[in-house]
Amino acid sequence: MDLQTRLDILTSLAEELGLAIRREPLGGDGGGFCQIKGQRILFIDTMGDVETRYERTLEALAGLPEIEQRFVPPEIREDIIRQRVSK
Repeated sequence: MDLQTRLDILTSLAEELGLAIRREPLGGDGGGFCQIKGQRILFIDTMGDVETRYERTLEALAGLPEIEQRFVPPEIREDIIRQRVSK
């Protein structure tokens, strides 16, 4: 499964979890998760390459406990585990 497909799956999952998705030009190395006035927002840096966008999105979602109750394809689940272990 290529990175763009993985990113698309993670973005869909984020929406299912109630996160607002904002695609913004952030300089190419940005993106991530924040909470503003109770609203959870995932920023995706439109200037970043697909690898950077995937890693930032993965990092944001790996920290959400409710991701454990959702189906995630095995390849992405392995990436989530890798992300958690590397912290």
